[in-house]
Amino acid sequence: MNDPTTPDTTSETPETKTRSEAADSAENTRANAPADSALPDWLTSLPDTLRPYAALARLDRPIGTWLVMLPALASLAYTRMETGFAWIDIWWDVLIIVGAVTMRGAACTWNDITDKDFDGAVARTANRPLPAGDVTVTQAYIFLGIQVAIAFIAWLCIPTDAKIVSLLALPLIAAYPFMKRVTWWPQVWLGFTINWGVLVAAAMATHVSFGTVLLYLGFAAWTVGYDTIYAMQDREDDALIGVRSTARLLGEQTILGAFCFYLAAAAFFGGAVAANGGMPLGVLAVIGFFAHGIWQVYKMNQDDDHALMVFKSNALAALILVAGFTLSAII
Repeated sequence: MNDPTTPDTTSETPETKTRSEAADSAENTRANAPADSALPDWLTSLPDTLRPYAALARLDRPIGTWLVMLPALASLAYTRMETGFAWIDIWWDVLIIVGAVTMRGAACTWNDITDKDFDGAVARTANRPLPAGDVTVTQAYIFLGIQVAIAFIAWLCIPTDAKIVSLLALPLIAAYPFMKRVTWWPQVWLGFTINWGVLVAAAMATHVSFGTVLLYLGFAAWTVGYDTIYAMQDREDDALIGVRSTARLLGEQTILGAFCFYLAAAAFFGGAVAANGGMPLGVLAVIGFFAHGIWQVYKMNQDDDHALMVFKSNALAALILVAGFTLSAII
């Protein structure tokens, strides 16, 4: 028989009930985040009015911003290998970061607008804001305009040559979402598009040299490699809805294909370093980059389920180049 003077610890107090309800609510909200969100808890912690726009800009998936920003930072450091850094480079770095965040967000928003029907048919992307109905197409276009306006302010602050070079990227950005409909090589188009900042950064510092072009081609090849690995996650869904990719094209040779693109990237990077007199630190950076590529292939050979993890690790691969080129410019 229970002692009426003893608290019933098995009963749920109002405070406990409140915490339980809050946990259930948080879990339900988290479940509404896109399946490919890297920061679902952060995303779903935002106010309901802001969450869809953060998802449109992929703020919950910062790896994409790193993969846009780091090649441009590497290019700026590469350009300074012979002359050393100048104080103005701090300002250029700030503008590169602003441009990477805003233009990557704008490109992703545009991609979601054009791909809303495809995204709704793929489990990984079905909960993105447009297919999920969290925002309208009109609202997405308005948000796209806001991001472009912020990027435009940064564009006004760069040299004239860099302004011209950056404008040349707009057709590439506009056309990219449609490439998966017309070619088996949309990753190649992405490589040329996402790394355009390499050329812009060089134009900001001095000019686009032959070595810079080799650097750009190296980053483009690298992108084909890592995005081929990324596309392995969607091969079955892509086949059902008719989306093309190098992962589907290469089939069982996908990992070998990614390795070949990493090898090509390292060769271009090596040529760029030789053209700019960035030895020995630049060469060591390229060797470190290629070693990371070998590690990626090793992990993928172990298990295809490592695709997302290996894809994200490419931020470190690019950071190796940034660090090596930066030290080469300083020492």
